Amino acid sequence: MLAEAAGVKKIIIACGRTDLRKGIDGLAQLIGTKYDLNPFEKDVLFLFCGRRTDRIKAVHYEGDGFCLLYKRYESGRLKWPRTGEEAKQISEQQLRWLLEGLNPEQPKAVQKWQPKQAENL
Repeated sequence: MLAEAAGVKKIIIACGRTDLRKGIDGLAQLIGTKYDLNPFEKDVLFLFCGRRTDRIKAVHYEGDGFCLLYKRYESGRLKWPRTGEEAKQISEQQLRWLLEGLNPEQPKAVQKWQPKQAENL
């Protein structure tokens, strides 16, 4: 997974729309000024989505510089949270849901069913 490969412990998404014409410097500035977060944290992956919801940018600081990741989906759209202009932390599971086109804010996944254990076996 993307987060594991980069040594990321925290995933932050910028809810709402972001101008994806911005490069590393512009996105790092947004992280610091608009969301009041530190873009130089080594274990944080910051995610951004544009208006069309068919592309995503990620920024990660690796200690000696920034890494910018960009993905464009050939078909389909992301279910990006559009409520508010906030940055919010999501789990790796929510990131997987998001990248698979599912809503990362769904209240819960389908619970795994486990049969009741028989008492007199």
